[in-house]
Amino acid sequence: MSVVQSVTETLNLFLPLLLTSVVVIALLWLAHILLIKRHKTDGNEKLFPRQLAMLILTVVGIIAIALSLPVSDSTRNQVIGLIGLVISGVFAFSSSTLFSNIMAGTMLRVTMPFRTGDFIQVSDFFGRVVERGLLDTEIQTENRELVSLPNTFLVNHPICVTRSSGCIVSTTLSLGYDVHNADVETLLLQAATNIELSDPFVQILELGNYAITYKVSGMLTEVKSLLTARSSLRRQVVNVLHDAGVEIMSPSFMNQRKIADDGKVLPAKRATRSSTPETVVEDVVFDKAEQAAQREDSKDQLLIKITACEEKLKTADSDHKTQIQNQLKMLQDQLKVIDQTISE
Repeated sequence: MSVVQSVTETLNLFLPLLLTSVVVIALLWLAHILLIKRHKTDGNEKLFPRQLAMLILTVVGIIAIALSLPVSDSTRNQVIGLIGLVISGVFAFSSSTLFSNIMAGTMLRVTMPFRTGDFIQVSDFFGRVVERGLLDTEIQTENRELVSLPNTFLVNHPICVTRSSGCIVSTTLSLGYDVHNADVETLLLQAATNIELSDPFVQILELGNYAITYKVSGMLTEVKSLLTARSSLRRQVVNVLHDAGVEIMSPSFMNQRKIADDGKVLPAKRATRSSTPETVVEDVVFDKAEQAAQREDSKDQLLIKITACEEKLKTADSDHKTQIQNQLKMLQDQLKVIDQTISE
């Protein structure tokens, strides 16, 4: 056999592998540009399905290259089995690796324990959800910091989610036994009513050696103002009790001054309250989380309207079809604008 024939046979033998490799690499490169590179300014929330699709395409490409190897069928099956074994091993022993976060992120998408914009408490971390990514979830804390929590951390720890339908706002304080509990409960209920908490109630938590511990609570329907409501409730409790001449003993007083037996330590009563408008805490602290929540809510509403228009278009007559098509196009354009919004 001549050298030319030998080279030709070798090329023919490896030609399918070569062509398959070139096609797979080209398709993966094109997919990377279309799915990832063109949308690299988008947040993790939007990149999640694209990243997942890219991962699946990569695995399929590796299998396609394995199928084109110039080996016997039994050897090819062994290679495919080895690839499957490696992939299984990676997923099995990836408790703290990249793939474990991917699996945890997929599980969070399926179970949906929280949405963008929700308040969550995980271990020592509290804040509003900004983005849910393939590898981690980003929250905005009370200090306006952005914290990325690995998805495995969320899966392995209990998640406390503040429901969008409302939550309980409460505060505790201690008062002496010289004040009747019925009077205290009336004043605390008044404080909760002043900040428009619905269904307020008071509990006695503890009968201490020197004071009674009370807890006043109420339902807050607008959860976006959670921080403001907590602060307002504490402020109202102090104002209402001081205006009624009740001395707060939380936790206790220790001083070296001589006062009369019936003396009380109270600030001077103010004739009027300050009329200076207060800054809404949530507007400053959770700005990015609020923007993300508004975008997601707007997108959900647009998808519902688009679906309704498509259903109407199927049964509409020729007179109304053009009007519905124009309305559908306008809604689709609005959806594109939301999808193209860059997370700040």
